[in-house]
Amino acid sequence: MKVDRLISIIMILLDKERISAQKLADMFEVSLRTIYRDIDAINMAGIPVCSTSGVGGGFEIMPKYKIDKKVFSTADLSAILMGLTSLSNMIRGDELINALAKVKSFIPADRAKDIELKANQIHIDLSSWMGNRNIQPYLEIIKTALHERRLLSFEYTDRHGNKTSRTAEPYQLVLKSSHWYWQGYCLKRNDFRLFRLSRISNLKIQEEFFIPRDYQKPQLDFTDILSSMQTKIKIRIHKSIMDRVIDYCDYEHFSPDGNEYYIVSFPFIENEYYYNILLSYGNKCECLEPLHIRAEMKRRIQDLAAIYES
Repeated sequence: MKVDRLISIIMILLDKERISAQKLADMFEVSLRTIYRDIDAINMAGIPVCSTSGVGGGFEIMPKYKIDKKVFSTADLSAILMGLTSLSNMIRGDELINALAKVKSFIPADRAKDIELKANQIHIDLSSWMGNRNIQPYLEIIKTALHERRLLSFEYTDRHGNKTSRTAEPYQLVLKSSHWYWQGYCLKRNDFRLFRLSRISNLKIQEEFFIPRDYQKPQLDFTDILSSMQTKIKIRIHKSIMDRVIDYCDYEHFSPDGNEYYIVSFPFIENEYYYNILLSYGNKCECLEPLHIRAEMKRRIQDLAAIYES
């Protein structure tokens, strides 16, 4: 049972007079049984939630009930503040400001200092050090389009450099591995697509509204697929790039080779992406085996050198 979901349900019930179990289940992408368990847990915590059956029925907090500020523990309030503050670094708006204000209203004066200290112990900054300056304003545009259910037009450049004009129905913003994406139904491809914000230009909200269709969530976990495709290769790296290599494999795959180097069992797929990873390590990395990958690395390095020699 997720504490963050329970807290979110409480906030929704405080904000709305009544909401159906199905709507809550759709909102949090869980089953009706899970929602009923969550409501039972909220009741057990001392917040009286009553239900009404039939058309227009649903859950609501009993009228005139006021939440005791002690319902939320110091850890609960710290976690909520940390999450909302971190998200507000990238996505701004009245909703987040109001949510932060509501959460802070639950903080008793005698616990305010302790909660603030704990909330500041972990800082998550989703903004990039440098790079595409359109990300922040584009997030706001997409957020508005999502809220108003309006079409988005834009130009999209794929990984091969091909640019196309697109119009799409926005359905979800996604942050994956430090990159922002949004899931939409592309009217050009007549299918759902996951668009990377850094490859988008000239993003605009259109006047046209759209009626939401059955939504297909994007597949974001490729762990099993990648594991079946990857093979282990042996590379020798200098200790100065260990922090970069560790993003792709665990410490258990590193074996010391003298004082300055490591032998690494590195997960690899024979495609452009993985060859470019090895090339990005420069002269701090050498592919030892298998021999055919070593030979291909040598060929690519020679091709690169030829550009500068000509």
